[in-house]
Amino acid sequence: MSVRNIVEWPAQVLKQRCAEVETFDADLHTLVDDMRETMVTADGLGLAANQVGVSKRVFVMGIPEDEEGTKTEWFEVINPVITKKSGEQRFEEGCLSFPGVTEAVVRAETIELTYRDRDGNEVVRELDGIASVCAQHELDHLDGVTFLDRLSALKRRLALRAYTRERRARKDDERFEALGTIRR
Repeated sequence: MSVRNIVEWPAQVLKQRCAEVETFDADLHTLVDDMRETMVTADGLGLAANQVGVSKRVFVMGIPEDEEGTKTEWFEVINPVITKKSGEQRFEEGCLSFPGVTEAVVRAETIELTYRDRDGNEVVRELDGIASVCAQHELDHLDGVTFLDRLSALKRRLALRAYTRERRARKDDERFEALGTIRR
C-alpha cells in the first residue's frame, strides 16, 4: 500500500463523471488499498478515486462505530447506485479536496446503496446518519459534483473565496518553508 497525492479543486478530474469499473483485478485491489491508506493518512472519513486522480467509480469510507473512534466500519464501494432515499438531514461537511472548508449540506437521512465489492460481488446496504452523508458525498464526487455544488450560489461563492485564501496561505507557507531549507 502507498499513500497517493490528493487532488485539490479546481482540478478537472474532480469535475467529470467517473467511468464504471469493468475489471475486478489486482490493479483495482491496489487502487482500493492505496485509497484507504491515503484516506487514513489524511484523517478523512471517505475518499473517491478521482480525488487521487483516477477517474473510476470507486470510493472508500471508514466510519467510526463508537464515540472514541476505536472501532471503524470499512467500506470499499465500486460502481455505486443509490436505490432508495428517505428523510432529510443537515450535516457540516468537509472535503479532502477542499482543505480548511466546511459547510452545512442537506442530504437524505437514509439511503439504500447498491454496489460491488473489490471482488465484484453485489452488496446492498442501508445507511443512515454519518455513513449516509459520507456515501452521498463520495458518490457526488464520482459524478463530478462537489459538496460546494450543493450550496446556494452566495454560500458557494463565499466558501470558494475562503478556500482560495486558505490555499494561497498554504502555498505561501510552503514557499517560505522551502526557502528556509535552502538557506540552511
